[in-house]
Amino acid sequence: MNVTNGINPYATPGMVKPGMMPGALDKQTIPPAELKALNAALEAGESSVAKAGESGFHNIYSELIAGVADKQKQADQAVEGVLKGENTSLHQAMIAMEEASLSFKLMVEVRNKLLESYQELMRMQV
Repeated sequence: MNVTNGINPYATPGMVKPGMMPGALDKQTIPPAELKALNAALEAGESSVAKAGESGFHNIYSELIAGVADKQKQADQAVEGVLKGENTSLHQAMIAMEEASLSFKLMVEVRNKLLESYQELMRMQV
């Protein structure tokens, strides 16, 4: 059995070659122009990373919750439009309701994963 058989489905073509040790990659050089562009992007990205750190995780999750609430409001308005006989089609209302439902399910799953991660960190021995 070849050791790389388990890796190949996840590797990009040419990344892992038969006979290579797992984790060993081809040594490739980066052209100097591309390296300079990457360094410039990294320097510019440091300020955005700092801003993201300042904004905090709470703000990111709050935006997610606000987005879900907006989707729910849009779905409610679409259903009201259908019930009042306004210019809202049943299809649009159903699509809005499904979008709201999927957004809510995504938010719940993100919360569950975050909670699992937190609990795993608390179980770690220091």
